[in-house]
Amino acid sequence: MKNVICISGQPSCGTSTVAKIVAEKLGLDYFSPGQYFKKHSAGKETESAVAVWKTEKGSSRSFHNDIDRLQLEIAEKGNVVFDGKLSIRMLKNSNLKVWLKADIEKRAERVAKRDSMDIGAALEKLKEKEVLERKNWKKIYGFDYFEQEKEADLVIDVTEISAAEAAEKILEFWNGKEFKD
Repeated sequence: MKNVICISGQPSCGTSTVAKIVAEKLGLDYFSPGQYFKKHSAGKETESAVAVWKTEKGSSRSFHNDIDRLQLEIAEKGNVVFDGKLSIRMLKNSNLKVWLKADIEKRAERVAKRDSMDIGAALEKLKEKEVLERKNWKKIYGFDYFEQEKEADLVIDVTEISAAEAAEKILEFWNGKEFKD
C-alpha cells in the first residue's frame, strides 16, 4: 500500500475531524467506512449509528464484509487517509496506524455539542453506541476493536487537545518516519 494512513479510536474522539485535517495537509483523499455505515439511517450522528446497529442489516456480517471490501479496494489505490473504527485491523499493511482516545466525559461533551443534546443524554447515547459496536464487532470479527490501540504506531490522548493539535502530532510523526513503497 502506498501512502495509506488509518486513524481510528474510541467513539467521538474526533477521528473524522482529525483524519480530514491530515488528508488535506498531505494532499491525500479521505474515506470513512463509518459514514458509509451511517448513510443507512437518518438522524444525528451518534443516534444514526445506534439506529443502524439495531437493524438486521446493520448488525449482519455480510453488510460489514461489504464495507471491508470497499475499504480494501480504496486502500489498494493508495494516497488516502481512512477514518475507520476497524481500519487498523483491516488495513494491516497501511503506512501509519493511529489510535485516538479520550475520557468518556470529554467524548460525551463532544457528542452533546455536535448533536445538540444535553450532556446526560449524550453520555447515555455514547455508552449505548460503544456497547453495540464492541459487542457486534466482537461477534462478527472475534475481537474487541479497542484492542487496536496495541496495534497502532501512534496513540494520542485527545482529552485535553484539539483536533488540529492531534493532527499536528500525526503530521510530525509522519514526517519523521521513513516509508517503503
